[in-house]
Amino acid sequence: MSSETPAPPPTPPSQGIKEVVNDPARTNFDPETKWWMNHFKYLTNQMTREGKFHYREHHFRQREEADCKRCEEYRDWIFAYSPTVNFLQQKIGQLNGKIDSSNVMCRRCPGRLGEDGNVYRQSGGFDPKYGIMICANEIRDRKHLEDTLAHEMVHAFDHLRFKVDWLGDKDLKHAACTEIRASMLSGECRWSKEAFTRGNWTLTQQFQNCVRRRATQSVMARPRCKDEEHASQVIKQVWDSCFSDTRPFDEVYR
Repeated sequence: MSSETPAPPPTPPSQGIKEVVNDPARTNFDPETKWWMNHFKYLTNQMTREGKFHYREHHFRQREEADCKRCEEYRDWIFAYSPTVNFLQQKIGQLNGKIDSSNVMCRRCPGRLGEDGNVYRQSGGFDPKYGIMICANEIRDRKHLEDTLAHEMVHAFDHLRFKVDWLGDKDLKHAACTEIRASMLSGECRWSKEAFTRGNWTLTQQFQNCVRRRATQSVMARPRCKDEEHASQVIKQVWDSCFSDTRPFDEVYR
């Protein structure tokens, strides 16, 4: 007869997971369990604002390749079929400029956690030297990318047509005016988007308030802008002339 001690029975899977979670000697959970725990905390609002920020940034890094591929597919479809983007593309071409898939780039854009605790993100940007960058990780769907692309193409048109002082070396009026026009003409402030995406169901002055709010936020991001009050003052100074300027459109199309 053998004198060897019989091997203990295998631990059931449920007990194994319980050991991993409750063992105080373990400082790290297995990756799958940790992911589900963090995801549950994020969905049920059990994370701090800083925790949510870092969770989303990690998620965006993991999905970078897929997000950029999806963004490029949306971009190509929009250049082929969007009346707004095609019209802006034509008007930019008449000013000896070019905006197409060769200089509209999809990239992951890191967010910024401000000293005030707020998270600052953007869905796109325009650079006179390089073209347009779309933040692939911030794009919700094809319609959102169309609005973002139209916004940045209005900036491109303004740069060619009006020689915009982007840095605000003299003052911030140029930046304020192009931000008003871009928010007004891109479609990002249409009533349906304000109501169903941002939960703003106001019926009076909704469009104007949206344009003013988004333009103010954009001007605040300029290095020369001191604070929100400064941005609001500049927006107020140029509001009447810039809000009534719908070029290159005959009227607000979207």
